[in-house]
Amino acid sequence: MYESGEDYLEAILMIWNEKNECHAVDVAHKLNVSKPSVSRAMGILRDEGYIFVDENLHINLTEKGREKAQDIYDRHQLLTCFLVKVTGVDEEQAEHNACRIEHVIDADIVNGIKKWMDEN
Repeated sequence: MYESGEDYLEAILMIWNEKNECHAVDVAHKLNVSKPSVSRAMGILRDEGYIFVDENLHINLTEKGREKAQDIYDRHQLLTCFLVKVTGVDEEQAEHNACRIEHVIDADIVNGIKKWMDEN
């Protein structure tokens, strides 16, 4: 999956967790993108089986989409905590960098970080 697709899935999950619903405008605000950009991305995510839009125009994650979004969110949280703990940077800076790293980091590295965090 492409990086921006992961960002959209993570945003949808976060919005649902905050509001118990998600509309295109919510995603646009969260990611600071235009509604046409959201529309295009939602079409791609729908075609790939990650989301569906219901009769109330709520954007919903499929089981596949929820699993992927949760994995991305968990990596983001882990990396943010790791960067704060190891480097001592503030959470905002760690969060910004974690967002970039989460898309390219290998699973075995993530597992190593999880192990290290559990032990420390």
